[in-house]
Amino acid sequence: MSKRTVEDIEVAGKRVLLRVDFNVPLNTDTGAIGDDSRIRASIPTIECLVDRRARLVVCSHLGRPKGKVVENLRMRPVAERLSKLIGRPVETASDCVGQDVEGKASVLREGDILMLENLRFHPEEESNDPQFAGKLAGLAEIYVNDAFGTAHRAHASTVGVAELLPAVAGFLMARELEVMGRLLHDPERPFACLIGGAKVSDKMKLLQNMLSKVDMMFVGGGMAATFLKTKGHEVGLSLMEEGMLGLAGRLLQEARKLDVQLLLPIDAVVAKEIRAGASTEVVPSSGIPGDTHIGDIGPDSIDLFCSKLTGCRTIIWNGPMGIYEMTEFAQGTKALAGFLATLSATTVIGGGSTAEAVHELGLVDRMSHVSTGGGASLKFLEGAVLPGVEVLLDKE
Repeated sequence: MSKRTVEDIEVAGKRVLLRVDFNVPLNTDTGAIGDDSRIRASIPTIECLVDRRARLVVCSHLGRPKGKVVENLRMRPVAERLSKLIGRPVETASDCVGQDVEGKASVLREGDILMLENLRFHPEEESNDPQFAGKLAGLAEIYVNDAFGTAHRAHASTVGVAELLPAVAGFLMARELEVMGRLLHDPERPFACLIGGAKVSDKMKLLQNMLSKVDMMFVGGGMAATFLKTKGHEVGLSLMEEGMLGLAGRLLQEARKLDVQLLLPIDAVVAKEIRAGASTEVVPSSGIPGDTHIGDIGPDSIDLFCSKLTGCRTIIWNGPMGIYEMTEFAQGTKALAGFLATLSATTVIGGGSTAEAVHELGLVDRMSHVSTGGGASLKFLEGAVLPGVEVLLDKE
């Protein structure tokens, strides 16, 4: 999927509307930004546009204001952090559409940066209202989308505007499409997919699509309970989706037919209560007590997964191996993240909670690619068309 990028257009002297994903974790009491990695990820695109003398209008959403103005979800703290990171002023607007914004955009000089107010203060953003999209488009002559994390949403700022202006990808968007596209169409083999998370139903399409593309598939997290149940194991009080048992069974059959190794945990960390400080024990997957919950994969599973992954040349990981937020159930995720960081293989972290874990562990720089899009990367790996990508101009 080859899309035109900022390098393929002339921007000098032109107003450019840049959609970024600056939906950063924000302390709503103090306004402090907890993690600015999403801001840093779009700096190459911003600096390229500024250095090439564009008049830059930046827009993003922040949090979930649900179409209303929420004072502690304003973009000013984000603009201040961006200004500090790039070492140049970033002006803010009182809204993202209207006379005040139009006035500020019209007087921008080459190299100036204006950040609009939170797009989702307007319900028209998420409904892709054509009039709202028209007002956003009226602020610029060129549209650049660097927000891969929102590319699966058909919103006014991701699709509506792109239908009205020449629309290209930023560097971050282009990198995500390149890496994810290679995974689906030309991975170096052996190729492994490591999937975790709570529910099979959340990853159903991902499991189905990736099974035909990989050499090995590893299943951990809460969803492993449904697969174990399908194989005849009791899973105690663990979350198990009755409606997904048939699918899990078909996936196991399909894996055998395709000669794909589909590996499940051989042991588990269990507890009578899933809570911080809970008393835990390690048991075989075939012997989970009826009064316990599965909280994590066990040490033998970690060893098995790591030994099988050792020979792989490409690995995609989406979803933690246990309830990572609690220390008692975090070891599987930590161990696998640490192991992947030692490999010379191409290691891709598929966004969302897995990316958060890798960031917390300080291992981002030791992975080949950590996606900035949780839902977007999931949809892409499912084989779905992303509306915010489809609408961008093709290279050819």
